[in-house]
Amino acid sequence: MVSAERYRVVIADDHPQLRGRIRTALEAGGFEVCAEGATGPEAVRLAEEHAPDIVLLDVHMPGSGIRAAARIAQLLPEISIVMLTISRDDADLFDSLRAGASGYLLKDTDPVRLPAALRGVLSGEAAIPRSLVARILDEFRVPGRARFGRRPKVAARLTSREWEVMELLAEGLSTDEVARRLFLSPTTVRVHISSVLRKLKVKGRQAALDLLRDDSP
Repeated sequence: MVSAERYRVVIADDHPQLRGRIRTALEAGGFEVCAEGATGPEAVRLAEEHAPDIVLLDVHMPGSGIRAAARIAQLLPEISIVMLTISRDDADLFDSLRAGASGYLLKDTDPVRLPAALRGVLSGEAAIPRSLVARILDEFRVPGRARFGRRPKVAARLTSREWEVMELLAEGLSTDEVARRLFLSPTTVRVHISSVLRKLKVKGRQAALDLLRDDSP
């Protein structure tokens, strides 16, 4: 998808004035803005219609930019996705990365810097402010956030998705919250939990969580 000439981008944000400023900055930086949208579903439709090199999505626009990112990543994995948001919330950051975003830029970023940031993404770099990179590192570095500590031996029986579901349950999330976080249906999450209980030979999710916490490598 990456062109040696002008890169093509779709912008999706529900604030027309901001879209205008972004368009001006990107076009001045050598990008071609091939379409603009204001909702998550519209962003998905425009991505399918125009097949741009990159899609720039607002996180909290109507229809959810994060859901749009997940859908675009599923349908068009060759397209790079960057979120542009006012949110510094860890959940939005991590949900965006899980959805397939390669960048998470804040709206207080100088628009003049956007072209370089997007070119970095198209070259394989991650576009994330330093302050947020520190939070990502903390997610793995701080012992209190290691949901089960080191990965236990018994976890080898689980698939990667089952392990991810159990980690989120260990954080205290409900079935519905896990479903939203992983972009799954609640029914699919319950199927994964049932599979874990069967593999671990326990009768309830709390017993499974206790086993995963207590077992050591």
